[in-house]
Amino acid sequence: MNSLRLLILLPLIFWHSAGYAEASGVLAQMEDPDASAMTDDGDEEFTDEFDDEFEDEFDADGPPPVSDPLETMNRGFFWFNDKLYFYVLKPAAKAFRVLPEDVRASIANFFSHWTSPARFINALLQAKINDAGNELGRFAINTTLGVGGLFDAAKEQAGLRRKDEDFGQTLGVYGFKPGMYLVIPVFGPSNVRDGIGRLVDGVMDPKYIYLDEKPYWGSRAVEAVNEISLDKDTYEAIKRDALDPYLFVRDAYMQNRAGKVAK
Repeated sequence: MNSLRLLILLPLIFWHSAGYAEASGVLAQMEDPDASAMTDDGDEEFTDEFDDEFEDEFDADGPPPVSDPLETMNRGFFWFNDKLYFYVLKPAAKAFRVLPEDVRASIANFFSHWTSPARFINALLQAKINDAGNELGRFAINTTLGVGGLFDAAKEQAGLRRKDEDFGQTLGVYGFKPGMYLVIPVFGPSNVRDGIGRLVDGVMDPKYIYLDEKPYWGSRAVEAVNEISLDKDTYEAIKRDALDPYLFVRDAYMQNRAGKVAK
């Protein structure tokens, strides 16, 4: 694959991995709410903050109904994304594991830190004043004591945990329905509301504002591959255990998003 094709393909990886992270986190929570993520070598692995948000997202009434009128097309895109994951993303992530886990955790912290402004703005838009203050405090502490976000000093020293707020959730709080389920090539699972939300959040990303095109997309590629390198193969578990992985990912994603909006 030449450098031009890499430049076109790799920048889009983050959206693919981010979508599957939503569903994969649900599976991890169902299997063992207290389990720590593990690498292929059995070492304890960095776990994304959103994994801590699943405990209260399920109710006795079961998941909300899913609108999936484009299921045939979505399944085709799901197949494409599945092959992309196993033949491109996962091998790249395994190669990334030559870096010590602590280094990869710091890389993940760094990228998460610089999405704090979007989380702060969305918390304000949802009138979650405490969450907005939490994100503002985290940003200040991690910028200074956390050495520009490489370390999560706000969590370790002040007990301030990341509050995952995005514009898709903001639209949901204001009454916008999720709309039909979508599987976007490369990007992964989504719906109409979350697709719009991702675009808005992307515009608020400081990397998008301050970096030129090539450095920006390069940073997104590194972020995605690093994230997968820290994962404990939860997507592989979905493929192994689910009778229909497409339906599992679809229902888990939509239920997770409904839970986030309801909080």
